[in-house]
Amino acid sequence: MSTTAVPLRPIAKGSLTRLWIGVAAIALAAGGLAWAGQQGVEASPSAFLTQNTHADGVVTTESGLQYKVLSEGAGASPTPADVALVGYKGTLLDGTVFDENPQAPMPIDGVVPGFSEGLQKMKKGGKYRLWIPPQLGYGDQAAGPIPAGSVLVFDVELHDFKSKAELMQLQQQMQQQQGGPQGGMPPGAGPQPGN
Repeated sequence: MSTTAVPLRPIAKGSLTRLWIGVAAIALAAGGLAWAGQQGVEASPSAFLTQNTHADGVVTTESGLQYKVLSEGAGASPTPADVALVGYKGTLLDGTVFDENPQAPMPIDGVVPGFSEGLQKMKKGGKYRLWIPPQLGYGDQAAGPIPAGSVLVFDVELHDFKSKAELMQLQQQMQQQQGGPQGGMPPGAGPQPGN
């Protein structure tokens, strides 16, 4: 039995180098595609908030609320016993707007905890951006267009605020100006006896 020998050709100079360059180019392209694919995937709320703590001007409170002063106001800040007149725009992390109002009255103690805490840091005329973590927002429950576990992003302007007691007093004054006591005609307005 005879063995037929197949002659091997010698490797040309530079072929091995080109091979390794090709392998490196393919690896870089694959890594680039993997990175680009990850850019479309939204970061988890905790990963976003962790990264956001290092952003310029962002303050993180003990509760986990993050805020940035866009424009400082003047005077006192509202308390939980107040009603604030605010303009706001609420978005999700991907920029989807879920609510917006240029002028809305809001009881400080009647909104989600993160929004309440943020309002209490503001002064009249101030503009803030709030990042409300899920535990200070709607938590693990969906709320209308807001998916469960969402970080809420609000741009808020505090126009004014009044205490609930002041508002009740204003309401009573308005009722008195609009016609006196309710439930009947003022004295002397009805038919007079003997007519």
